[in-house]
Amino acid sequence: MLSRRALLLGGAGVGVAGVAGGVGVVEGVLPGRPFVWERLGLNGEDGVVPDVEPGPVEQGTFTSAARLGVEVPWWVTTPPGVDPAGLPVVVALHGAGGDSALLRGPEYDLPRFLAAAVADGVAPFALAAADGGRTYWREQPDGEDAGAMVAQELLPLLAERGLACGPRDRFGLLGWSMGGYGALHLSGLLGPDRVAAVCAVSAAVDAAGAAGASVMGQQERLAGIAVRVDCGTADPFYFPTQDYLEGFPDDVEVVSSFEPGGHDPGYRRRVLPGELAFLGEHLPPATAA
Repeated sequence: MLSRRALLLGGAGVGVAGVAGGVGVVEGVLPGRPFVWERLGLNGEDGVVPDVEPGPVEQGTFTSAARLGVEVPWWVTTPPGVDPAGLPVVVALHGAGGDSALLRGPEYDLPRFLAAAVADGVAPFALAAADGGRTYWREQPDGEDAGAMVAQELLPLLAERGLACGPRDRFGLLGWSMGGYGALHLSGLLGPDRVAAVCAVSAAVDAAGAAGASVMGQQERLAGIAVRVDCGTADPFYFPTQDYLEGFPDDVEVVSSFEPGGHDPGYRRRVLPGELAFLGEHLPPATAA
């Protein structure tokens, strides 16, 4: 029996045929739920880039053997007024169709978010990104491997600059959509000896892949890693994300949040401060003052 609230939502389903169909879309039973939630204004307010001065940003390119000779742009930022020597590192993985420049541009502006987080008391760390193409940050049939690029090329490059991300250091991963999948997949491959914490946001957890590349059914690989998973309730990956979380063994601690939001930068900006605080809490401390 449909409640009055369900009937009202069904009637407001902007072109959805019939009350039952409208309710099905809103509740997620039928396709079209993200579109309808956005039209009904159920996604919440967009997050706002903090109005603070960012810290310094270093950028460059390198020729990646792991990506089969692709010239890879990269950048790294540290909090303003903080000595970068010995800082732990978080690598941010962009989504499909994006690149590392997007993550420090106006849609995300990670340098300003990092500066604001540290000003609010989060333990300082460096935040870095590099271009991963549309590879899902995993090995491709032709041998290209953006995940290996991060572990074997980007992190050593950053270690040469005095950051604490050498082969015996633990680092963090943060990713959105394709990058959220990639962050979980790469964390599982590297294990807790290398990865201290991972945040997967709007993650494409049900992405199909080569044998062994699915994160579904591989949750036990994240034992010993601090895991946070965030997804908007109108995100296309909302239900797969719930299925993914249900697959964690009892001995793996996972923090998760589901709040109004779509598969878009507005939602991701809103939850980003909490994610940076989570990463700062679980990264190793800086090795030098």
